[in-house]
Amino acid sequence: MSILSKLFGSGKGKPAAADPVEYQGFLIFPEPIKEDGQYRIAARIEKGDKVHQLIRADLIRDLDEANEASLGKARQMIDQLGESLFKEW
Repeated sequence: MSILSKLFGSGKGKPAAADPVEYQGFLIFPEPIKEDGQYRIAARIEKGDKVHQLIRADLIRDLDEANEASLGKARQMIDQLGESLFKEW
């Protein structure tokens, strides 16, 4: 890895984080992952000391749209799974 990519990043990874959103007692942190000029839907869902990391295969070109899609997928998981979201299968 070159010195410049070490200093400034390789162009992959997480963009600047969006503000967390409270939903049904859970906190959702949209954290789309930058990949090849697009953003993979991803979010961190927290309740108390419990954390679930959501990562989807979907790629979206626009960061704002990726944040909204990440929030939507996280809300859907909360609606479907509730507290069992944190269960270790």
